[in-house]
Amino acid sequence: MSSTRRRALKAAVDLIGTEGIRALTHGRVDAAAGLPAGSTSNHFRTRAALVAGVIEWMAASDRSDAGTPEIRSRDELVAALSRMIEVESGPLAARTRARYALFLEGDEDAVRPLREQRIGMEAWVHGILLALGGESAARSTVFLMAAAEGLLLHRITVDPDAAIADVVARAVDSSLAS
Repeated sequence: MSSTRRRALKAAVDLIGTEGIRALTHGRVDAAAGLPAGSTSNHFRTRAALVAGVIEWMAASDRSDAGTPEIRSRDELVAALSRMIEVESGPLAARTRARYALFLEGDEDAVRPLREQRIGMEAWVHGILLALGGESAARSTVFLMAAAEGLLLHRITVDPDAAIADVVARAVDSSLAS
C-alpha cells in the first residue's frame, strides 16, 4: 500500500473517530493527512469507496493489532482481554469510535469486513472458553464479549480511567463458572 493511501486512511479514521462520519470528505481527509488536494480522491473516487476503504483498512489493522495470542489459562485470558481494552480505549480510541460510527451508519456491504472481524474474534474467545472450561463455559462467549465491549464503550464515552482488569476478571470467572 502506498504511503499516500495509508496516510489518507489513517486520517480518515481519525476524522471519523473524533468528528463523526459526516466529517468524512475527500478534502477534509487530504487536509488532515497533510496531502495535496485531490490525493484522497485519486485513491478513492467516491465517498462510498472511501468508506469501504476505511472499513477494510480498519479490519486489517484490527487483525494485525489483536494478534490473538495462544491462551492457556484464566490469567492469560484476563490479561489479553484487558490489554485489548486498554489499547482500544487509549492509543486507539479514535479508531474504536470510528468503528462504532461505521457499524451504526455504514451499509451492510461496506461493514462486512468489520462484521467478519468481529465473528473471528468471537470464534477465538469461544475456542479459549471451550479449552479452559468446556462446553458450558463456551456457551458464555456472547456474555464475555458483551462485557468486554460494554467496558470498552464505557471507557471511550464516560470514564476513560475505569478499571479494566477487575471487571474483565469477573466476567471471565463468571464465564468459566457457567
